[in-house]
Amino acid sequence: MAECTTLDSLLEMGFDRNRAEKAVAHTGNQGIERAMDWLMEHENDPDINEPYVPPAGNTLGTTEVQSQSPTETSESTEVAEQIGDAKSPITEEERMEQVKRLEELMKARQEERRERERKEEIEREKQRRKQGQELLQVKQKLQDDEMKKLADQRMREKMEDRLAKQRVKEKIARDREERARKFGGGSSSTGLSSPPSEAPLQSPPENQGAPPAKKDYDDCRIQVRLLDGSTLSTVFKAQEPLAAVRVYIQMNGENGQDFNLITPYPRRVYTDLDMEKPLCELGLVPSAVLVVTKK
Repeated sequence: MAECTTLDSLLEMGFDRNRAEKAVAHTGNQGIERAMDWLMEHENDPDINEPYVPPAGNTLGTTEVQSQSPTETSESTEVAEQIGDAKSPITEEERMEQVKRLEELMKARQEERRERERKEEIEREKQRRKQGQELLQVKQKLQDDEMKKLADQRMREKMEDRLAKQRVKEKIARDREERARKFGGGSSSTGLSSPPSEAPLQSPPENQGAPPAKKDYDDCRIQVRLLDGSTLSTVFKAQEPLAAVRVYIQMNGENGQDFNLITPYPRRVYTDLDMEKPLCELGLVPSAVLVVTKK
């Protein structure tokens, strides 16, 4: 039976003839393993299924023989003769065994390639996740910086407003003093002596009754400043617990976020125990400003 060539072996293994011929030609007909390696490396080439066209004056598998020097040609001929002498025609069973061994070799190399591609894909996924985490951290830092900037800006605005009010008060006081000096004339001495004359008037008359009782308020207006700087304002009953205010904020401003409630002046942070106390007991009646802070 004729000897099984590299091209026949590739065809037996199910490779397309165009691919098999290209593999044999490009590897110089140096064996089935070299041809299989070439096929696996070039299986995604766009022209892999096109018919093989050998160069002019060249035939399949003779490229390297023509390019060799006379000395190399004689040596290759001797080696080929020795191999030819050493080999004997193989039987059908031996040919099938050789094809089976080559198929197993190809499957092993394909498995190695798939394993390598799987590891590369895992590494790329790790890099994508790492980049995603770094991007998330940068975004969170930018948000924190923006919140801090807004808080600083609100603090500066409050300070400037407080200073402006103080300047207005000082100007009003200076204007009063200036008018007193300009139009009062000798009233300064009268003004100095006026407190003793008014002292008897300040004593309560005998028929004056008790001081009026402190007014009881039924309603309480609450203004809430949220984390984003916006405000909510509504009216509660004075006997309602502080928990009612918290529920109102959760439904209208801070969905899904945990937070604390504080009063800025005087500063007080309300605890879970305060949530059950009525607004009148917490000193929030008749009106108050609450600020939402992160917990």
